[in-house]
Amino acid sequence: MIRIIDYGVGNIQAFLNLYSRLGIPAKRAKNNSEIADASHLILPGVGHFDYAMQKLNNSGMIKKIEDMVIKDKIPILGICVGMQMLADSSEEGFLNGLGWLPGCVKSLKNNMMDDSLPLPHMGWNELQIKSNNSLFSSYTNESPQFYFLHSFYFCALGPSEVIATTNYGIDFDTVVSNGNIYGMQCHPEKSHSWGQNFLQSFAEL
Repeated sequence: MIRIIDYGVGNIQAFLNLYSRLGIPAKRAKNNSEIADASHLILPGVGHFDYAMQKLNNSGMIKKIEDMVIKDKIPILGICVGMQMLADSSEEGFLNGLGWLPGCVKSLKNNMMDDSLPLPHMGWNELQIKSNNSLFSSYTNESPQFYFLHSFYFCALGPSEVIATTNYGIDFDTVVSNGNIYGMQCHPEKSHSWGQNFLQSFAEL
């Protein structure tokens, strides 16, 4: 059972609708008892880093999620701000991240080589696959297109954790992993067949 972590941030229904079309069991989880049967976890997120971290802290689920991810090795996928929350810290806020994916979150505005590009980075952009990973096994000889909406980006501690990058005034890490922990900056739930294939591949891990 895929559980979408519902802590008051993110479009939970979009993921449920997509998995329903794929015939893959998925439900939202708003408390520890609902999350207990998860074979996979998705942590969505939109908006400000500190706001999302505070909402997750207030949900009462962090300890249970951490036990499942760190001890039981349940696969988890953080999306957009949900990915950024997996980092150690963010330039957008003052709260600590979860620290499950070594790295920090940086501002596009402060790091782009071309400051004429509008922010936030919004719309379709190409992913450059950097490593062999089962999440992209269906994209043979293709550069998948995904939908983005963000002004901050995850910067992985080392290249071995980077699965894919994207260019928008700077090459930034778009998909990263550390064992059973995955993060994606773009929105697969808004990315048509590209995103559907990605979320199906995650469900098959």
